[in-house]
Amino acid sequence: MPITYPLKIDIFACLMFLGIVQALFLAYFFIFGKRGNRQANRFLGILLLGFVLAMTEILLCYTNLMFQMVWLIDFAEPTNFLFAPLVYLYVRATLNKPFQQKDWLHFVPFFLYLIYKSIAFTPLGYPEKYNAYIGSYYPELPHLPTSAGTWSNAIYCISDYTNELFLVSMLVYSTANIWLLLNVFREQNLPFFSNQNNSLKWARQTSFWFISVMVIFVIFKKSFPHDLGDHLIAAHLTLIIYLISVNVIRNSVFFTHENKEIKKYEKSSLTSEIQENTLAKINHLMENEKPFLSDSFSMPALAKQLSVSPHHLSQILNESLGQTFFDFTAQHRIQEAQKLLLENPNLKIEEIAERVGYNSKSAFNTAFKKFTGVSPSQFRKS
Repeated sequence: MPITYPLKIDIFACLMFLGIVQALFLAYFFIFGKRGNRQANRFLGILLLGFVLAMTEILLCYTNLMFQMVWLIDFAEPTNFLFAPLVYLYVRATLNKPFQQKDWLHFVPFFLYLIYKSIAFTPLGYPEKYNAYIGSYYPELPHLPTSAGTWSNAIYCISDYTNELFLVSMLVYSTANIWLLLNVFREQNLPFFSNQNNSLKWARQTSFWFISVMVIFVIFKKSFPHDLGDHLIAAHLTLIIYLISVNVIRNSVFFTHENKEIKKYEKSSLTSEIQENTLAKINHLMENEKPFLSDSFSMPALAKQLSVSPHHLSQILNESLGQTFFDFTAQHRIQEAQKLLLENPNLKIEEIAERVGYNSKSAFNTAFKKFTGVSPSQFRKS
């Protein structure tokens, strides 16, 4: 006869429940919202749904509700192999790196493990699943006799290494995130802890939160036997979910002056597919052809090169990059000027201003100081 325990509700159960509800709300907001970087938002929304599944299983186990629905044990385990690649793809999308066909390979471990669990564990009966639950949360309880064969037990033992595989995945993708960010900061001639670029700042912050999950995971897995510390890991995920919520609120239109922009594009015919494709074309054009170096560079000219209307181009810059065309142009020109200042110490500042598209030294100095916080001369000296 299986032994069960009564329902347990405490502060950790409440925290996990609040985190799950908030994550569901945010996931809906990010997946179906039409503003901002939609590709990045979708990745973040799917990541939050993964949090919901993992935290729901932990909540059921922690509160003893799993005794009543033991057939659900380990249902969220495959999501362990989703978290790391989703964070990496989210950071990349935040930096306007388009999702490519080969990026589907990041999800191969998740699908392989999902197939493995479906074959090795899902068909097992009540005794095996009851034993799996109490083995993780109540190891002192006696196990039920099982009829599972040696073949099934041999395959199921792969699950014993899930934590190690999860940590390897986290470590690999955390390293990839930091490497990617270091390269992007270097390309823009900014120190790694610079706060001048909001997108880079947020991507860096997200990567550090992700690393903190890895550290917390290691600490509590080493401090508690079996899965007895999982509620503390879930509490940390709840903290991250609410930190994301705070960032959403801080950037909400209710606290900015962007309402006019929203109304301006309210009836736009621009689709998300056109928006993402055009954004990829913009990035390629600005990196390879650098049309902004011409003093005749203009929105109509760029729109013509991209085969979109100036109105749609303005909308893409506003919604995806949070910039006006003027700021977008100035940012690229100043980044190019930074390279020239460092690589050509004998080149006059007036000549550099002309090379990056400015006819006026004063306009160049003003733009340079706006984006870097220092004058061109000070930047060169530092």
